[in-house]
Amino acid sequence: MRPYTLGSWIGSGAAMAAAALARLMRRHGGSRWIAWWRPCLLSILVAGQTLAVEPDGETAAWRALAEGGHVALMRHALAPGIGDPAGFRLEACHTQRNLSVEGQEQARRIGERFRDRGIEVGAVRSSRWCRCLDTARLLGLGEVVPTPALDSFFRDRSQADDRTRAARALIHDWDDEGTLVLVTHQVNISALVDGGVGSGEIIVVRPRAEGLDVVGRIR
Repeated sequence: MRPYTLGSWIGSGAAMAAAALARLMRRHGGSRWIAWWRPCLLSILVAGQTLAVEPDGETAAWRALAEGGHVALMRHALAPGIGDPAGFRLEACHTQRNLSVEGQEQARRIGERFRDRGIEVGAVRSSRWCRCLDTARLLGLGEVVPTPALDSFFRDRSQADDRTRAARALIHDWDDEGTLVLVTHQVNISALVDGGVGSGEIIVVRPRAEGLDVVGRIR
């Protein structure tokens, strides 16, 4: 069941208000008033529906990406399981935890959302893990650059500080007008923004003198 958000409350309220206004105009104003007010009614309904379907923080995230100069930290799409199997090898995808069919479709849909909104992507970088590379390629947003700084340290926490520092440097050095897309892992993103992230979720950030500012999330 979808959570009852402020957006959904506003959306349903706008729809009820528009319907009530229409009934009053039919009763007291006649059809000519209905015709005159119809554009206003439609505007109320569209605004309410937009708020109802877009989660809090998502509007700000998309706006920032459209402006350019921001970084989209994306966790790989749905890949059921935790960590990687015994016998994991970086060069052999069949030894790893990989995207499910649903995860592959999820990645394609996310890429479509970028294109539908006209987001200019300056570069796409990815962890060398197959589930991240596959996610990044299925986005269809440009050439994917395998980047060790984005590799998971779930199995080896001794790598955490070095990889987090290297990933932060990638973000701070980004000065292109477009968006930098970084596809990585939950553990890496949590270390950067001090919070959890779901499969296929995007956290939009911008650098500041010390650390990162989180602009919003895209689910």
